[in-house]
Amino acid sequence: MKYYLYFTQSILSTVVLVIILLTAAACETDFPNPNNPTEGQVLTTREGLLALSLGVKREYSTSGLRFLIETPAITTREGGITTTFQNMIELEDGGADLPNFNTNVAGLWSTMLRVVNSCNDLIRASDEVPLAAETRNSIVAFAQTFKGMAIGALAQHYTDVVTETSPNNDAAFSPRIQAFNLAIRSLEMANTALGGGDVTEDFQSDILGSIDLPNTIDAMLARFNLYAGNFQPAINSAAAVDLSVSSTFQYDAMNANPIWVRVFLGGAPNFKPRDNFGIDPSTYVYDDNDGRRAFYLVPLDTTNQNTLPIEDLAGFFDSETGEIPLYLPDEMRLIIAEAELRLNMDTDAALTQINLVRNDTEDLYGINADIGDYAGPTTVEDLLNEIYFQRRAELFLTGQSLEDSRRFGRPEPSTAAMVFTDERNRNFYPFPDRERNNNPNTPADPSI
Repeated sequence: MKYYLYFTQSILSTVVLVIILLTAAACETDFPNPNNPTEGQVLTTREGLLALSLGVKREYSTSGLRFLIETPAITTREGGITTTFQNMIELEDGGADLPNFNTNVAGLWSTMLRVVNSCNDLIRASDEVPLAAETRNSIVAFAQTFKGMAIGALAQHYTDVVTETSPNNDAAFSPRIQAFNLAIRSLEMANTALGGGDVTEDFQSDILGSIDLPNTIDAMLARFNLYAGNFQPAINSAAAVDLSVSSTFQYDAMNANPIWVRVFLGGAPNFKPRDNFGIDPSTYVYDDNDGRRAFYLVPLDTTNQNTLPIEDLAGFFDSETGEIPLYLPDEMRLIIAEAELRLNMDTDAALTQINLVRNDTEDLYGINADIGDYAGPTTVEDLLNEIYFQRRAELFLTGQSLEDSRRFGRPEPSTAAMVFTDERNRNFYPFPDRERNNNPNTPADPSI
């Protein structure tokens, strides 16, 4: 698919606005048409690179997160649809016939690839534009981080991934495990760019805002190393994250929380969260006193059009300006627990981390289970099951549910559509029509 010079309207509008603000004082650049800067104008000035960085963050945190959270949420029953929009109906129906033109399937693919392409532009241009070394390092670290996050997000949902875009509609695909490792490489390069330090104060205040880049890099290294099967690096990176430091996307009236937009805006929700975090109560029931119920869910005694029981939504999503974390502290504990089991079959180490999550009363964001120690069987298999159910509640609506469902060997989906008892209704998504129709390298779609 051709992504060269391919700015979304959201990225471009941010680039235009920031360039105007940055150049108004400095008067260093005079675009013939300030409402339509060319790629060359954006990528040849310090102000243009900073504006594009802000545009990347905006694209990922709004359109990107909308598709990354909502799409697998419907597939894995975290949410139940409450709309007649065809894209949402298709997602909840699932099965082998999920169409390639589904707008969520296509939206997840295209937004993440736009992020990858813009990050590549930033990385390339940072060597060509006169910049202070500290500014260059900040831009490169940011771009490599978001590139890694976008590639990793794609690898969670598609069997094969475009990791480097092409201007000739012939981008190569990488198998998903290779893509995870390429995402890891980008994150390691981000760490190298920081050199053990941090971004500049100006980049932090003007671009990153409430994002803590060093801890985010370590958290994403932990996440994607786990998904790639690199268990010791996953343990090391998770242990390096400072669990007392927050890292969040911020929103405002112009750039609203994307899940609030989908669930609350105009009183016309596209979906609502499922009871019991979408897990069949005959399989596992979350404690009535589990604080994560009150954090994420508001009781609502009703069902959606497919008779799936649903609740009202709270947590990070019930406010137009509610901040969304890039990762959660207890995710790191659960990564360590899982990796210790899969690498070392160390049930004692895993149980220690599980109980830290279950007994948490001081979570940075208030996601406190507070349900006491695990009291079940302590075989590796049993503890892996416990980790899955803890992740389901702890990482609710974070975009990790489809990866988790496959990795933990949860029941396979039916090939038929509309089997609403399935815990997930797909394994991977088909490749969007736009990719298939333009790129001859597009692989065959997965069967389910």
